[in-house]
Amino acid sequence: MPSGDVLVLIDESGRVIEWGRPAEDLFGWSAEEALGRRVATLLREAAAGGERRRILLDSVEVLVKPVLRGTSVVWQVHMAGDVMSGQDAAILKAVFTHSPVRLYVLDNQLRVMRMSTIAGERQDTSVRPLSGTHFTEACEFSDPEEETVVAQRVLESGAPVVNRLVRRDRTPDRPTRIYSVSHFRLEDSAGRGVGLVTSALDVTDRENARNRLALLDTVRTQVGHMLNVTHVCSELVDAVVPAFAGIADVEVIEDVVRGEDPPSAPVPPNALLRRAAFRGWIAGPPIGVKRSSPVGTPFSDILTDLRPCLVKIEEDDPWLAADPARADVIRRSGAHSLIVAPLALRGRVLGLVSFYRHQREDPFEEEDVTVASAMCAHTALCIDNARQFMREWITARTVQRRLLPHRPASHATAEIAQLHLPDPEGGGAWSDAIALPGARTALIVGDVAGKGIAAAITMGLLRTAIHTLADLDLQPDELLARLSDTTARLAAARAALPPDPVNREPLTARCIIAIYDPVDLTCTVARAGLPDPVAVFPDGTSAPLPVPPGPPLAESGSAPFPAITVSLPEGTTLAMGTGALADAVLATSGSVRLFLDSIGTRPLRDVCDDIAHMLTDHHRTDETLMLLARTKALPQDRVLTRDLPAGPQAAPIARAAARRQLEAWDVDEETAFTTELIVSELVGNAVRYGAPPLRLRLIFERMLTCEVSDTATSSPQVKHARTVDETGRGLFIIASLADQWGTHYRTRGKTVWAEQPTRAAGERTGDTAEPA
Repeated sequence: MPSGDVLVLIDESGRVIEWGRPAEDLFGWSAEEALGRRVATLLREAAAGGERRRILLDSVEVLVKPVLRGTSVVWQVHMAGDVMSGQDAAILKAVFTHSPVRLYVLDNQLRVMRMSTIAGERQDTSVRPLSGTHFTEACEFSDPEEETVVAQRVLESGAPVVNRLVRRDRTPDRPTRIYSVSHFRLEDSAGRGVGLVTSALDVTDRENARNRLALLDTVRTQVGHMLNVTHVCSELVDAVVPAFAGIADVEVIEDVVRGEDPPSAPVPPNALLRRAAFRGWIAGPPIGVKRSSPVGTPFSDILTDLRPCLVKIEEDDPWLAADPARADVIRRSGAHSLIVAPLALRGRVLGLVSFYRHQREDPFEEEDVTVASAMCAHTALCIDNARQFMREWITARTVQRRLLPHRPASHATAEIAQLHLPDPEGGGAWSDAIALPGARTALIVGDVAGKGIAAAITMGLLRTAIHTLADLDLQPDELLARLSDTTARLAAARAALPPDPVNREPLTARCIIAIYDPVDLTCTVARAGLPDPVAVFPDGTSAPLPVPPGPPLAESGSAPFPAITVSLPEGTTLAMGTGALADAVLATSGSVRLFLDSIGTRPLRDVCDDIAHMLTDHHRTDETLMLLARTKALPQDRVLTRDLPAGPQAAPIARAAARRQLEAWDVDEETAFTTELIVSELVGNAVRYGAPPLRLRLIFERMLTCEVSDTATSSPQVKHARTVDETGRGLFIIASLADQWGTHYRTRGKTVWAEQPTRAAGERTGDTAEPA
């Protein structure tokens, strides 16, 4: 207003006879409150700080002029020209009456002296009682003590606080609000703090929008890490409670949990829903419960039209009676607002999600429905990925279980136990204990890199190949060389397939083979990529067997697979495993190695169980497989060894020695006759084609094995003699009489052997009966 404009007219008695709008803005009294009252009374009220607003007397400068009006003298009160211009007054008026920001003028006791009105809000007597109250009472912030400390700090230091987010809690008649609060100090001409100007801008909508965007970002980053349907649902409820809802309940179509294809909408009324996740401030229904959704409820409607809906819950809603399980959750939680959203993808229904808000939370708004729909769309995609993975996982695990031995084979000369902790996604690890001629046992551990069906199938092919190669009675290094050739052919066949993510991955396989001889008490070992085996001796000491490292199977180049032969006393436990066990179990400093060293004579099955528990505590992540074998010596009375001369007399000497031993073993007459014939032909072949010294060995374990050794390296071959030929029928006769026969090559020379079942031993594929 222009300088000199009249604020107040005072008559001769000191009473107010005119009170302009500028005076209302400056002093805080309305015309109705000031007219007719004495100025002295108004000043006393202001100075005393009573129920009316106090005026900062030392911050207001006015000019009082006497004016003759008729025969009376009145006093005109003007604003001093150098204190406030007309433009300043106009600005103050606009700020205090048309600004969207609530302004509070506080005294140095933080009491409200003056308060603006929000644009569009009528200033009436309802705001007058706030004059003189503490500003935290006027604002009704959730934490008045903290806000008082902040305001007092500004008053004392003069450093303003800008855009501080402050919350006002929900009450039964109004929702939760969020304000951006700023404090600025008021100073007198001497720079002393005489009060504060506090602004409060309602930013609830802005902050809610930010919170919704942040929630969506949280769901997108936190949901879908695990390829398991139940885990994905748990990740969703963890992300949204309590940030979005007080309670979240996820139910998934039962077929989806099993990895099957989800149904199309509308879902049949009898379709089963499995509760996959529940989180809230009350205990919910058990996880895993299966039920159908009653018709006529918001939940059945969602499964029909796939349209998310916002439901205001009333006590007399008829659908509550139709769905007592959900009605119980609503009753116990005091829920008043519900959003039901479908878990759907490309018209296929995976399940639904229910979001509840209770009495301590604001009701859902329409904007929240959009957010819930977006969160469920992302979750549905993650669930579908997990469903497809689960189907592949079930297939891979089934393939792996069918390709692996159901139980370790029983061997009279070795106690066998296997520890197998499969990868959650399936893998390609396997182990075998294969009985070889001469009561020997081949111990095998292998591992195909990768996961899923491809790794399981490759493992099955390699396992089949090594069983076939084992029938050739090769040494471990030769077995690995031929297995590597087979692996290389599989890798080439994979590379020739049309490009896909699986075919682009190189085929990598590792293997270790140990052949234990219970007669000589030796073990020959070769390895391709897997860690050294560990031998735990009967005296409690242990040591890794220094097997020279060989390359992984099918690796380019021609690197050999060197083997070593070590002596293993009876009662030694041999431990072989995949690479996942190298640090924890097989390494000298491994955390489980001390336990392995102290197993003594405990049953190996119990040892595997204890190690499995320890490895679970170590949070393993890869497929783990270990084979334990405790050696036994073949009793001396089950072995006949006889050196033979190099001439024709060798055959009758061998037959006589065999006949006596077979009688001692109480072998039936038919088997004894066949064995004598086999011994005669084997010795005759060695005399004719071999090189001295010759040696006969009979081994009576599961099978009756006849072995004839010589130092020649030539390979015997079956001939088909003509009717008039006098020779050439030896190996043909052996092949006809024996269950199987073959040649075992040693460092010097070879051993030709033949096996046949006995009455006591039973069939080779039978159970573990001891010979009579």
